[in-house]
Amino acid sequence: MEYKDPIKEARRYVANAQEVIKKADYDPESKSYTDSKYIKTAGDILWKGCLIALDAVLNVRKGKGRPSIEKYKEAAGKRDGKLLRHINKGYDLMHLSMGYDGTKGKKVCDAGFEYANDIIDCCAMLCPKPVCA
Repeated sequence: MEYKDPIKEARRYVANAQEVIKKADYDPESKSYTDSKYIKTAGDILWKGCLIALDAVLNVRKGKGRPSIEKYKEAAGKRDGKLLRHINKGYDLMHLSMGYDGTKGKKVCDAGFEYANDIIDCCAMLCPKPVCA
């Protein structure tokens, strides 16, 4: 799917994930959230937002089927080393730790949001003007 402004759309996903994670009760004593359901949902939303931004910058959707994370990493490595580093860490935090595992630690969740913003910011700088006007 193509978006009129993929970077703006990706940022909207981050905002939606912030709203979701607010629903997870936070325990300041253990410095963690109490309900992994909201963490998983927020992680999935964050990663999907990153994919929207990455698709605007990296040409990985050609051919049949959906692209693997390896295709994104390979394309990012050719395009920008900083973006590749953000993808490596962001994928682990947002998709695996938050989205798949439902890790409840606040530091992990905060880092997931940070890397989502880093990926989107990096994509905003690399995005061609007709796509990200």
